[in-house]
Amino acid sequence: MSARNLRRLGGVTARGVGVLVSALVLLVGGFRFGYPDLALLGAAAAVAVCCGVVFAVWRPGLGVERVAHPDRVARGEPAAMTLTVHNTSKLRAASLVAADRCGPVSVPVPLLRLRPGRDTTVEYPVPTHRRGVVPIGPLRVTRTDPLGLMTLSRTYGGVASVWVHPRIHLLRAVPAGMARSLDGRIDKVPQGSITFDSLREYVIGDELRRVHWRSSAKVGELMVREQLDTSEPTIIVLLDDRAGAHPELRDGVADSFEASCEAAASIVAAAVREDLPVALHLVSGPAQGPFLDVLTEAGLRAGDLTQTLRSLRQSRLGDTLVYLTGPGGRADLGAVTALRGTYPVVIAGLFGDRDSAPVSAGGGLIVIEAEDGEQFAGAWDGVRGW
Repeated sequence: MSARNLRRLGGVTARGVGVLVSALVLLVGGFRFGYPDLALLGAAAAVAVCCGVVFAVWRPGLGVERVAHPDRVARGEPAAMTLTVHNTSKLRAASLVAADRCGPVSVPVPLLRLRPGRDTTVEYPVPTHRRGVVPIGPLRVTRTDPLGLMTLSRTYGGVASVWVHPRIHLLRAVPAGMARSLDGRIDKVPQGSITFDSLREYVIGDELRRVHWRSSAKVGELMVREQLDTSEPTIIVLLDDRAGAHPELRDGVADSFEASCEAAASIVAAAVREDLPVALHLVSGPAQGPFLDVLTEAGLRAGDLTQTLRSLRQSRLGDTLVYLTGPGGRADLGAVTALRGTYPVVIAGLFGDRDSAPVSAGGGLIVIEAEDGEQFAGAWDGVRGW
């Protein structure tokens, strides 16, 4: 059996492999050639290895609890994790080497002389410099015998998550929305209002002011307006998460996509603040769950923009469409402009396209070019005449 295979068995260290091999050689040599001293040394080495196995295999009883403060933050805001380790053993204290996983790094957790029934608490910061879900845990405990012959690692507790949302920038302006009248006119309104939905026959008790006399004259019966509050400005945010739309990566991160996520989060937050209907869609597929959580988990993947635009045209989900993309989506602005007939207001946010000439806003398309979310917020508030 090779030394490499021996090291794979039970967490045997390099020193343990050397002692184990020496024990075998000494035992075989001592008994075969009649050297009792060698056999005695080999037996002592074998006993040392066995004791190391018993010491390392002992599994301490530990309970692990984690509490995040808070578990959802905006990028760059402080967050902390409180880890409590409880010794559930009844017989002996635990002196262990432990480390808790926090995203891509390990945080050392001191467990020196943790007596039975006692606990220790450690608090450490959670990195929030990058958008995404930061996994915390499990706690990894490593035991090594006093001679350093054996080492074993075990995990305790589950995995907690801290959600680092995109940074939200204050948007003071929101699209005005559209109201359709019975005569077919389309007017912009600053707030939602009761507007026409359909016609039905008059029923005793209906208010006469709701009778539509022009239609009643054509039909020969009194027709009443059915009204519905549908004039609230409904905003549809389309986030372009195609890898081809954000080709420039730095340390595995596309800055243009991060800026797009911040812009999407800012628009959603502004709509919620103004109590306006808003929906979030990804080019790669539907957005399921809370919008900020969806933007936190969003990543670059494959997607069909043509199919997505076709679906938006057929369903007409709102009256204001906001398309957010990167340098690779510049050539697709014409296809987005074609939705101008379905969505009265179409806005495109183009991020990270530094070296290209400014986009000419044709066909009624409003184009906002920005380097980051903060610059987008300033340009958004500067738009006049949605």
